[in-house]
Amino acid sequence: MNSKQRAYLKGLAMNIDPIFQVGKASLTPELTAAVDEALEARELIKIGVLKNCFDDPKEIAVTLAERTRSEVVQVIGKKIVLFRQAKEKSKIQLP
Repeated sequence: MNSKQRAYLKGLAMNIDPIFQVGKASLTPELTAAVDEALEARELIKIGVLKNCFDDPKEIAVTLAERTRSEVVQVIGKKIVLFRQAKEKSKIQLP
């Protein structure tokens, strides 16, 4: 993903709310599976990391991206934005 595509996705992500929260249990297989399903349905998702999670949000983002075969768009504070192009009918067309 180049910088122009990343900037475009960051702009789209500004208007969406987090649909998952990572808590003190950190990354569980159930959370990973749910994120994988959400990426297939929505392509671009935002995840919040709660204060009681002691893991680094950047490490969580990289691990989630590896497990779901997605890309980290950005990590700002305790918010993570992930993107994965859908296998069928893509909703987001990258520039």
